[in-house]
Amino acid sequence: MNTAEAIERIGVEDYLAGELRSEVRHEYLGGAVYAMAGASEEHNTIGLNLAAALHSHLGDGPCRVFMVDMKVRLSVARDEVFYYPDLMVTCDARDTDRHAKRFPKVLIEVLSSETERTDRREKFLSYTQIETLEEYVLVAQNRCEITLFRRSTQWNPEVLTLPEQHLELKSLQFQMPLSAVYRRVKAGG
Repeated sequence: MNTAEAIERIGVEDYLAGELRSEVRHEYLGGAVYAMAGASEEHNTIGLNLAAALHSHLGDGPCRVFMVDMKVRLSVARDEVFYYPDLMVTCDARDTDRHAKRFPKVLIEVLSSETERTDRREKFLSYTQIETLEEYVLVAQNRCEITLFRRSTQWNPEVLTLPEQHLELKSLQFQMPLSAVYRRVKAGG
């Protein structure tokens, strides 16, 4: 988790009710609640660059992009789990909950030194169990590096490191040069 310190154990309904009132976001793993740390300028800029491009690309079609405050809800080993991915695209008509989505097509996490281990291991293992997930993207914020995992390649990583390379989300027919992903991001941030 972003601050990796569980503050209490509670039930799903109490967690969801608390999140509606809380000024601090919390992730939930089978009763354990973890406060989320704030994000850097680089993290926010990368997330906004990606969200704006995806939002424009998706237009008025069935797919929608969500940033930061939308939870993804899943079950892992019979435990209910709620994460806050940095970006999420859902295209599934079953995703009608206003506060959490169960059927994402694409999940994107912007890495920080505090979250990278969780994003690469725990979240990877959890997210790839989601039946509708087609692509999982990890975006470094302190260097030009994107790691893309696709269901169609059995989740084998594709690493992009050159500004002229393109992040291609095949499930959305979307492409974006890394130079645009990292637009206005300070090198080494």
